[in-house]
Amino acid sequence: MGLESVCEVRIRRGSALEEGEARALLESTELILRGGLRRRMVLSALSGVQAVGEELRLTYAAPAGAEQMSLLLGAPLAAKWALKIQTPPPSLAHKLGIGPAAKAFVIGRVDDDVLATALQGHTTHSDDQAAVVVAVMHSEAELQAAMAAHAALACPLLWAVHPKGRASTLTDAAVRAALRGAGYRDNKTTAVSEVLTATRYRRGGVPAGTRESSSIA
Repeated sequence: MGLESVCEVRIRRGSALEEGEARALLESTELILRGGLRRRMVLSALSGVQAVGEELRLTYAAPAGAEQMSLLLGAPLAAKWALKIQTPPPSLAHKLGIGPAAKAFVIGRVDDDVLATALQGHTTHSDDQAAVVVAVMHSEAELQAAMAAHAALACPLLWAVHPKGRASTLTDAAVRAALRGAGYRDNKTTAVSEVLTATRYRRGGVPAGTRESSSIA
């Protein structure tokens, strides 16, 4: 979840100055201004980020030229937003809980570049070495096949990876219903890429109606 605040904003580019109220949203990869002043800025295009009193100050490398920007957030929020902008987001591998010492056993085809990069060097074909199972599914048939394959594995943790959005042929609700019906419990969700989402399930988890440690990354 992002951060949001309605605040006074000043934007200077050369001798031009824009001032007004805007709704500022700080997401994991973007700083967005809506309302009277509108901008959509990827965090990698921001520099000189600092909290000065009640202001968040930064420079935005806009296509038309660098803009000096000030958001009057108040001292606590200015410091909080500055820290979040300056802190690199966790990698997808980190979100999935995989790495050199925590390998993933993969079920299904990996045809998404973002997921493939996260898995690179962090997979195993040995069930007893897997810290987590990553199952990629695009249809009801692939969901059922993944569940059958996971039933034969010792690792109880399963990341169900599937297309997101209403246009998906395999909805999040369908995945959740099938896995919960089979005794799995979901406890974490993360975006994978522009087209994929993932939810972590534990086989034989906590009773229905509760969640272990719900979080969205």
